[in-house]
Amino acid sequence: MFKEKILVADDEQSMREFLDIMLKKEGYKVSLASHGEEVLKLAERDIFDLILMDIRMPKLDGISVLKKVKTLSPETIVIMITAYASADTAIKAMKEGAYDYVTKPFKVDEIKLIIRNALEKKNLQKENILLKQVVRDRYHFNNIIGQCPNMLALYDLLEKVAPTKTNILITGESGTGKELVAKAIHYNSPRKDKPFVTLNCGAIPESLIESELFGHMKGAFTDAIATKKGLFEMADEGTIFLDEISELPLLMQVKLLRVLQDKEFKRVGGTEDIRVDVRIISATNKDLEEAVREKRFREDLFYRLNVIQIKLPPLRERREDISLLAIHFLKRYAEELSKNITGISPEALRVLLNYDFPGNVRELQNIIERAVALENSPELTPQNLSSYLEQQPLMKKNLFDLDIPTDGIDLEKVVEELERSLLVKALDRTKGIKKKAADLLRINFRSMRYRLEKYGLNQEADT
Repeated sequence: MFKEKILVADDEQSMREFLDIMLKKEGYKVSLASHGEEVLKLAERDIFDLILMDIRMPKLDGISVLKKVKTLSPETIVIMITAYASADTAIKAMKEGAYDYVTKPFKVDEIKLIIRNALEKKNLQKENILLKQVVRDRYHFNNIIGQCPNMLALYDLLEKVAPTKTNILITGESGTGKELVAKAIHYNSPRKDKPFVTLNCGAIPESLIESELFGHMKGAFTDAIATKKGLFEMADEGTIFLDEISELPLLMQVKLLRVLQDKEFKRVGGTEDIRVDVRIISATNKDLEEAVREKRFREDLFYRLNVIQIKLPPLRERREDISLLAIHFLKRYAEELSKNITGISPEALRVLLNYDFPGNVRELQNIIERAVALENSPELTPQNLSSYLEQQPLMKKNLFDLDIPTDGIDLEKVVEELERSLLVKALDRTKGIKKKAADLLRINFRSMRYRLEKYGLNQEADT
């Protein structure tokens, strides 16, 4: 199968034939023209990825042809070739939109490399345009599903804050869609063509967070074998999303505050101040105001981050959206898994509406994906939902139905025993992998490590 289409235009027959053979061997589809007017006729009938054109041709010179080609097909790459090297002509050709300029006689490997690089650059630009369009479509506000009153109020707020530079704090339980909202804000803002960079503050060891955020110089510490940019540099003119911001260590809170105040920072081991223009969107599933009162989070940083707060409601408080979300996920996974499932039975929908969804929208998404994978009928049935839901602790009404004896109980001991039991079960299910066990229990890795040490369970987990 041929690759890109190339038009070779040269008044010398031997040069046309040589380039025709050489380029076809490289796998390109080649067309030939002997003069400028022929180039334009071919360019009107077809779209060429690249035109390799002599600057001096009969009937119409190369510069004139270049101008008209760029009007007909702006995306076509034009490379000029000539036996008459002239800096002025080269500059003129480049100003008119030529990609490059080579002189005869040229080396075969040289022209191959120039063509390959030009086409790779064009393909990359095309892929980036398509990718950006897909991303924008995916994170349009319309793709945040919900019709209940508090979601309608949320859409209104998002449309107001997206065009601004204001820092935003997104709060809500795990699984409510905080990152989705952060991306929607970015991709509907003037920064949409700039980077969106994410850091989960609870997933990075404390010793590495500064380097991750601000970068480091070669030799700054043992493993710093090369100078590295941090996320703030990568996000310049764009947005940085700091998830689980409550887990940021106090020392890093001070350094983050300085970036917010001064718009500059130093790399680890560096002396140069680096200035950036970054919008910060942070998120937490914890009560940051309580953390401020308990001195676990800096008050001045909290006010800098919390200029506008967006609170995402848990799914149990927007039950009227459960059916909308379920149908949305059903369509997605039916298509992805090539299943002919077109709806949800009334009984299955009733099962969903009677569930509290402690994992919120993310849990509903997982439930629907699992049910679609297992379902063999044209609609989702209760059977493939109940098999999951019945395993969940919150569906078992008697889980905490404990009697209190007449002489009372040691509440702290009971809670500790329950906590230890759940830790052991989580580790057992994840084969000792602490990060996965933490995700299963919906706690961050640092909190998991603390609890394992508290109950002497480190030996039951990996590192």
